[in-house]
Amino acid sequence: MATTTTLSSLTSPPKTSPTFCSSSSHSFQQISKPKNLSFSPKKCVLDVGIGLLASSFMALTPLDADATRIEYYATVADPPCEFNFVRSGLGYCDISVGSGQEAPYSELINVHYTARFADGIVFDSSYKRSRPLTMRIGVGKVIKGLDQGIFGGEGVPPMLVGGKRKLQIPPELAYGPEPAGCFSGDCNIPANATLIYDINFVGIYSGNRK
Repeated sequence: MATTTTLSSLTSPPKTSPTFCSSSSHSFQQISKPKNLSFSPKKCVLDVGIGLLASSFMALTPLDADATRIEYYATVADPPCEFNFVRSGLGYCDISVGSGQEAPYSELINVHYTARFADGIVFDSSYKRSRPLTMRIGVGKVIKGLDQGIFGGEGVPPMLVGGKRKLQIPPELAYGPEPAGCFSGDCNIPANATLIYDINFVGIYSGNRK
């Protein structure tokens, strides 16, 4: 699954600059000014304005992008529903059943998903990449909870193309006692985590062998 998003560091402004200007509302000290250089108040105001605009863009872009991302996650969340629990411990509920083909065994399928922890915090989503995930279903290529929750079995009906289903996956059907998604000592998914998936079965991958 995808890694968590972190805000990038803002670029610090240079400690010195060739010239500064002054106005009635702001006072700037002149650090250095080349000799015989003509001074234009209009150009000075324009330069300061452009500088402030660039600084504002640099400062706000990472924050705005992160806020937009969080808002987008909220818009793709399926509505809450009451889970049906089967013997394995998996919980499922259908937001919409769909009307297409069942998920075929060992074939590639395309799904959109949003993955959360039990407290609702999103840790991964295909929507932020603007394309569905292609995955092989039913043969252990994904965690057990997704295999059972999409392909079906042990009391869980198979998903149909066009269907939307919410899954509550216990640790033993997810990543178990070991943390997952680790990079440089930081792990995306803690040990013994219960995971919530919103699954949208987009379709069967067209590149499957006939």
